Amino acid sequence: MNKRLLSFAEAYAAAEEKTAGQGDGRSSIHYPAVFLFIGDRLQDAADHIRSVNARKWDNGAGVMYVEVQPEGSVSASTHREEHPQLLVSRLSVPDPERSTAKTRRPDWARHFREEASHLLELNRVFRQAARRLADFGRMYSSFDRLHLSVVTRVEDPMNVLVPQIALLARSILGQSFKSVQMDLYVLVHEGEQEENFGYASSAGIAFLHEVELMQRDDYHLSAPLQRTEDGLAVMVHHTAAPLFELVYMLSDRNERGVSVNGGIASNYDIICRISLLKNRQRTDIGHDHSLQGSDYNNMAFRNNIRTADGTQGLVSAGFARVRRPDEAIALTVLENFFLGIVQRMKQEPTLGTHEREQLLGIDEGALDRRLDAFTPDESRLEDMNGLMTRSVSFSALRSMSLREAEQALFEQGGDDFFRQNYEQETERRLNSWNVEHEFRTGMDERLKGRSDVHFYQLAAWTEENHPASLWPLLHGRIRDLNIAIEQARQDLDAWYGSRADDLSFQKLPFMDKHNVRGLTRALIATIYPHKLYILRLQTKLKLYRRWEEQLLALHRGCMLLVQQMDELGAELHSAAAASLRMADDYIGQNVSDYYSRLTAEAMLEVEDKRGADAFFEERSMGDVTALLKQGTSPLLERLIEVCRRELLPSPALSQTFEQELLSRANVTIDYHNKQALSQEDLFKELYRTLEDRATIHIRLLDYTHKHRYEEKYMFGNANGEFVRYAAGVDHTTRIYKTGFVHEDRTSGVEKLNLMGGFGITDLMYYRNGRTYYDTYVANGYRFHVEEGQE
Repeated sequence: MNKRLLSFAEAYAAAEEKTAGQGDGRSSIHYPAVFLFIGDRLQDAADHIRSVNARKWDNGAGVMYVEVQPEGSVSASTHREEHPQLLVSRLSVPDPERSTAKTRRPDWARHFREEASHLLELNRVFRQAARRLADFGRMYSSFDRLHLSVVTRVEDPMNVLVPQIALLARSILGQSFKSVQMDLYVLVHEGEQEENFGYASSAGIAFLHEVELMQRDDYHLSAPLQRTEDGLAVMVHHTAAPLFELVYMLSDRNERGVSVNGGIASNYDIICRISLLKNRQRTDIGHDHSLQGSDYNNMAFRNNIRTADGTQGLVSAGFARVRRPDEAIALTVLENFFLGIVQRMKQEPTLGTHEREQLLGIDEGALDRRLDAFTPDESRLEDMNGLMTRSVSFSALRSMSLREAEQALFEQGGDDFFRQNYEQETERRLNSWNVEHEFRTGMDERLKGRSDVHFYQLAAWTEENHPASLWPLLHGRIRDLNIAIEQARQDLDAWYGSRADDLSFQKLPFMDKHNVRGLTRALIATIYPHKLYILRLQTKLKLYRRWEEQLLALHRGCMLLVQQMDELGAELHSAAAASLRMADDYIGQNVSDYYSRLTAEAMLEVEDKRGADAFFEERSMGDVTALLKQGTSPLLERLIEVCRRELLPSPALSQTFEQELLSRANVTIDYHNKQALSQEDLFKELYRTLEDRATIHIRLLDYTHKHRYEEKYMFGNANGEFVRYAAGVDHTTRIYKTGFVHEDRTSGVEKLNLMGGFGITDLMYYRNGRTYYDTYVANGYRFHVEEGQE
C-alpha cells in the first residue's frame, strides 16, 4: 500500500511539473546530450539523473545514458537495462591471481589494455549510442554539437580508465557531430569513509592527481582505442589541451563541513541543472525581458576560473530548491478526503427508533409477519373435534377438572395432535429457515439508496452501550416475552384446574352424548387457543434469539469494516506524515492544517454543485462498503481516482508557490492579526533559505580563497513575483554574476550557485587524504599506470 501511495504522490508531483501554463513548464536542451557513468555504484546516480531529466526536459526522451561498470555490479532496479535510453557495458575485472590490493588501479589499466574484448564492447556501445541519437535527432534544434557529461566516483579504482573511455566516447560520438563538449563530474563521498578509509582516500588522491594532469594545457593522449569490425586497431589522439571543458567536484559535505541539504541526490540534481544551464534551448516567449542579458556563458566562466599559474581551475556548485511540497500535499489531501468521507459516513441520520428497527428488520410488524409464516393458524384446531374420544358419561366428566376431562376423553390424543400439527410443523419451518440469508438480503434491500446509512451506523445501532443502540429495546422485548410466556402458562394451568361443568356450552337434560360433544368442543376451544398462543410467544422468542445472533454477527462484521477503515486511515496518515518529514520545516509548515481546510472546502463545493450525496454517487466513491468488502486496495484505488479527478484540480489547490506558501504560513493566524507574515517577509525568508541551502558542495582550506569566482542562477518563472524580488536584491548587493533560466513553473524556484578557480591542493579532502596516499605509496602501493606519474 505504501508503494501505491508513493506512486500516487510522485505521479501528482510529476503531473504538476509537466503542466505548462498551469503547473511547471519544462525546459528543452538545444543540442543532443549523453551521460557517461564510469565505475561501480553509480546506478542510483544514473537512474536519478535520467528521471529528473525526463521530468524537467521536453526532449528528455532523446538523451542517452551509458554505464561502464565492472562485472558483478548490481543494477539499481529491475529491467532497467531494457530502457531504450540506457546502455550498459560490463567490463571483466582484473585476474585476482595477477592483481593485488597494492596494484588495483594500475591493474585495471593493464587489464583494459590487454583484454581486447573490452574495447570491442565499448566501441559497439558507443556506436549504438550514436545510432540512437540519430534516431532522436528530430527532438533537437541543432545536431551540430554533442554535450558529453562523464560521471565517476573519486575513490573508485576503475576511474583510472576515465581518460581512455572518455576519449573513445568522444571520438566515436564525434563522428556524428561537428564538436563534442565534454565535462567531468567527480563525486566525493566523504560521509562513507568509516571503513577502508585509508585505501579509499589514497585512491581518491591518486585520481585527483590524474585530474590535475588531464586538465593541463599540454595534456595529450594517443591510444589505439577504436576497433573496426575486422578487429583492427585505430589510433585516437588528444593533442595538447585540457581533456575536459570543466571538471566539477561535488561532495556530500558542503564548504561549511556539514552534510549537504538533500543528501547525495542533490549532487545528481546539480549535474542535471548544470547540464541544462549549458545546453538549454533559449526562448523569449512569455517572460520578463527586463531580466535578459544574464545567460550563462561557458567560455567566460572558464576564463574567470583560471588559477594563478594559468591552469584551468576546478568547479563546484550548490543547489537549493523551494517549491510546493507536492508529494506531501497530494498525500495530505488524500488523507483529508478520506477523513471527509469517513465523517460523512459517520453522521447519524435523523431516524427514529422505529425507522432504525425497520431498516434492521426487527420491528414488531416484521416479527409478527414472520411469526405468522412459521406457526399454523387456528383453523387446524377445528380438526380436533374429529378426534376419537373415549366413552365417558357427561355426569362423570362434569365433576372433573379440564385436565382430567381432556385425559378422560383423549388420553394423549390431544397433545399428539397439537404436537404434530403445530409444534412439530413450527419447528420444521424454523429449521428450514435460512435466517442469515433473509437477514442480510432483506437489510441490503432496505438499505439500497440509503446513502445516509453505512456500517458505522449499523455498528452503533448494534453496539451494547452506544446511545443509538437498539439492544435495550430488543432486550426489553425479550424480557416482556418471557414474562408473557410465564403468565400465559399460569393462565393455562388455571384453566386446566377449573371444573368442566363451569364451561359455557349448551347442556340438554337426558342428552348425554350431545352434552359430551358440547363439552369436548368447549374444552378444545378453551384450552388449545391458549396453547397456540403460548406456542406463538415461544416461537417469537426464538425469532428474537435468532435475530439477536444476526445482530451480533452484524456488529462483528461492521466492526471489522470499521477496523479496516481505521487501518487505512492510519496508513494514509503515516504516508502523509512521512512525506511531510521529507519536506523541510520551513517549506512544509502548516501543510496539514492548511490542506485539511482546503480539502473540506473543495468537498463542500462539489456537494453544492451535485447535492449532499455527491461523493456516494456511482461516478464518485459509490458504495464504500462494497468496495471495502473486497479489501482496502480497491477502496484506496477509488479514493485516489476520485481525489485526483474531483479535488486536486480545484483552483484552491493550483496556486503559485508564493501564494500557496504565504496562505499556508498564515493559516493559523487571524486575518487582522499584525503577526501575519507579509509577502515581503516571506520573500526575504525564501531568498535567505535558497542562498543558505545552495552552499557550495566542497570543503576548501580557505573559505574565501583569492581565486574564488562565483555565478548564481535562478530557475523559475521570470514573471513570478519572487524571481523579480530576488533579481532586485541581487542587482543591488551582488558581487558575482547572476542569471536566471525561465521556466513556466508555478510550483517553486531553484537556485544553482557555481564556484570555481580552485585546485586540488585547495581541497580539505586532498589535505586529509594526502597523508594516507603518501603512507600507502611508501608501503609499496601503486596507484598510477606508471609509478611516479602525478
